[in-house]
Amino acid sequence: MKVWPVQDAKARFSEFLDACLTTGPQMVTRRGAEAAVLVPAAEWKRLQSAAKPSLKELLLSEAARTEFLVPKRGAARRRRTEAFK
Repeated sequence: MKVWPVQDAKARFSEFLDACLTTGPQMVTRRGAEAAVLVPAAEWKRLQSAAKPSLKELLLSEAARTEFLVPKRGAARRRRTEAFK
């Protein structure tokens, strides 16, 4: 994957886009740190369909998903404590 500084990606966008379509995803950096990736639309659609259901859909769904969040209670009982005086 080729790395493009944001200035080069902006200045040579047509070349940047062509590189994405011919060789695959292209990384964009800002001040040396990875900022974004340009991927072909077909690959993006494939990634989106593989991520079903999305986090947004899970959070907005009406069905509660708490069966895995709360562990089952064991056989241990709570200790009795003396009241504070």
